[in-house]
Amino acid sequence: MGNSASRSDFEWVYTDQPHTQRRKEILAKYPAIKALMRPDPRLKWAVLVLVLMQLLACWLVRRLAWRWLLFWAYAFGGCVNHSLTLAIHDISHNAAFGTGCAARNRWLAVFANLPVGVPYAASFKKYHVDHHRYLGGDGLDVDVPTRLEGWFFCTPARKLLWLVLQPFFYSLRPLCVHPKAVTRMEVLNTLVQLAADVAIFALWGLKPMVYLLASSLLGLGLHPISGHFVAEHYMFLKGHETYSYYGPLNWITFNVGYHVEHHDFPSIPGYSLPLVRKMAPEYYDHLPQHHSWVKVLWDFVFEDSLGPYARVKRVYRLAKDGL
Repeated sequence: MGNSASRSDFEWVYTDQPHTQRRKEILAKYPAIKALMRPDPRLKWAVLVLVLMQLLACWLVRRLAWRWLLFWAYAFGGCVNHSLTLAIHDISHNAAFGTGCAARNRWLAVFANLPVGVPYAASFKKYHVDHHRYLGGDGLDVDVPTRLEGWFFCTPARKLLWLVLQPFFYSLRPLCVHPKAVTRMEVLNTLVQLAADVAIFALWGLKPMVYLLASSLLGLGLHPISGHFVAEHYMFLKGHETYSYYGPLNWITFNVGYHVEHHDFPSIPGYSLPLVRKMAPEYYDHLPQHHSWVKVLWDFVFEDSLGPYARVKRVYRLAKDGL
């Protein structure tokens, strides 16, 4: 467990991200894909069901032994809370109500945030737009690890620890890499979340709150679903910076595995992304792809060529208005 990763820097490139050009080519060849750029009416109901499931779980765990509470937080709550974060991801692209109803999308994201235990939905949207606009951008894309992460988490044992601590890195990295002013929506997100946390504690005590927080920390850390964090953009093959996964876990993750398709068409809800691949198979079937998120995590830990440094980075020249 002591071999050090072979990379000592990111993979710097001097070309634009591939999704812009591929989007133009696909739309020129298959203009019918534009019909998929519409809201997903199922999304709000899926969120409602997931939130209610976690509220029911809060009631059920209030008298569980601590060891069983943590077991169910990992095995069940971790799946539900991770799925809710991916619903928030879809909602950040206005997938629930469309671009004309931005406020409805934002408040649905705040509602989906409630079982997560800590406010993050509004902050996620603020930074996620940069991940798409400036994919791999130095100092702009906070999805890319810092140099400190790349330098320190370079052995199998340290990479395993890095996977466990993923929720903390995703939360704290934006403050270090690209801090932005706090928005009104972030303040409201925080107030609503605190009110919900206080209400759950007042109704059912400490254990339900521990269950929710443990569900988020365990479900977003070393968990099979968390393989998507690594699978999406870590460079498993030189020359490829975005990868798709077409396995069964897409059923509970709003098709986040269709990640090449998502970056090509971020305005298409996750529900419809399989149709993009079906309509334009020659653009996707030949690309390298993942078949198991568990294998992704295993390879990340034990392959010397993989680690936090295994990311494509580029320098973007920003316009004067900051866009």
